[in-house]
Amino acid sequence: MRVAIAGAGAVGRSIAGELLENGHEVLLIDKAPTAISVERVPQAEWLLADACEITSLDEAALQRCSVVIAATGDDKVNLVVSLLAKTEYGVPRVVARVNHPKNEWLFNESWGVDVAVSTPRLMSALVEEAVSVGDLVRLLRFSHGDANLVELTLPPESALAGTRVGDVDWPEDTSLVTIIRGTRVLTPSQDDALEPGDELLFVAAPAREERLEELLSVRRQNG
Repeated sequence: MRVAIAGAGAVGRSIAGELLENGHEVLLIDKAPTAISVERVPQAEWLLADACEITSLDEAALQRCSVVIAATGDDKVNLVVSLLAKTEYGVPRVVARVNHPKNEWLFNESWGVDVAVSTPRLMSALVEEAVSVGDLVRLLRFSHGDANLVELTLPPESALAGTRVGDVDWPEDTSLVTIIRGTRVLTPSQDDALEPGDELLFVAAPAREERLEELLSVRRQNG
């Protein structure tokens, strides 16, 4: 898969390194000569150019990319890159970094954004996750399709502990995509039994989040 990353700062380079390790082809784009540090990510392609300019994106052959990541430290730039990637080049998947939470409402499909990643939101989510077993934590917002990636750690007293995934009456518009059990990452099957302490990751419609949280936090009745 070919991925273009606008912004070759610490965030962009870190993403590039992860993608390269997973066997993807990566192009890093930045207009600042000081940001072009080929020796830091030597396996990547590098392009010194302004990602907000059509001529630059033509040179980058953005139409050949499966994913574009707008990872600069400027929200205006990330929005322009996202819009151009989606509308001018038809990139299937556009991921954009949100630097300032007050701008998060802009990062939606109207600007070509499929997934908006807010660093402050992720940091707060990690804090919440550490202290709130049984509470639903929103990790990512998918603009296209009106859905969120949410996490919930199954509490020991949950009525669903020991229940097979296939036997749970999950709410509509929710999908259990991953179970994190200790150091293991499991793709859930119908026969997998839920265990206390499991971190469950769902893609869910916002309207179903409350019902999902209620379902997973239900306590066993005494007697």
